[in-house]
Amino acid sequence: MVRMVDIGHKKIVPRMARAGGFIVLKKETLSKIESKEVPKGDVLAVAQTAAILAVKRSTELIPLTHPIPITGTDVDFKIEKNGVHAEVEVRSIGQTGVEMEALSGVVGALLTIWDMVKGLEKDKAGQYPTTTIKDISVTKKVKG
Repeated sequence: MVRMVDIGHKKIVPRMARAGGFIVLKKETLSKIESKEVPKGDVLAVAQTAAILAVKRSTELIPLTHPIPITGTDVDFKIEKNGVHAEVEVRSIGQTGVEMEALSGVVGALLTIWDMVKGLEKDKAGQYPTTTIKDISVTKKVKG
């Protein structure tokens, strides 16, 4: 049996979750991201928008999550020597947590980065020998 958990008995309280993840990219790709020379456009601006959209659409992507009111979302990126770290914080006032929304935001951001730079990351055979998404996790959760 598959069912959505009943959260009707839970109190409505402020909630927050933060999640992060990392995409490994070539040094040359990182340089183009920083100088905004990627052919598809401003990678981090588009990835930020994708993260927010993924947060808002989590219930469409993850079948048994509850639709909840999102009161705020912050998306931050840090370019490091071998890739980009994405962090998404989601806030709500409701009866269930926002971890899935934060994780969805991180995944949406990282997939968008990959999509926007894939032409720079491919080798001659059309493969991605170094591009990797990793270390996706919930880094903080607050209830109440």
